[in-house]
Amino acid sequence: MDVAPDADADAEAVEAVDGVFLTQGAVGDDVSIQRFEIEPGETVPEHDHPHEQVGVITAGRLTFVADGEERVVGPDDTYVIPGGEPHAAENRTDEPVVGFDIFSPPRADPDWGE
Repeated sequence: MDVAPDADADAEAVEAVDGVFLTQGAVGDDVSIQRFEIEPGETVPEHDHPHEQVGVITAGRLTFVADGEERVVGPDDTYVIPGGEPHAAENRTDEPVVGFDIFSPPRADPDWGE
């Protein structure tokens, strides 16, 4: 087993958009993982990327919006977003949402500002 240096527990969170904090985790040859926290009332604006995105919510409830449809996910719920599919996410609650996203191919150096 290899423990990647970028799997450091001291990795710093980046505020990608107001109230949305992303922390890059380990990056492998085929996948990468990031932790996210979305403050109450905050939104990840609609965006897309070529990576397939598979995730799990560990705390709170998050509303995904894709193709005019909404899906609410909560603790222990998982989801898949195909690569290239425009999507947004909204925390419509009074509690932070925390979760993890896995990307394939790896999203090793995302430009979260775009």
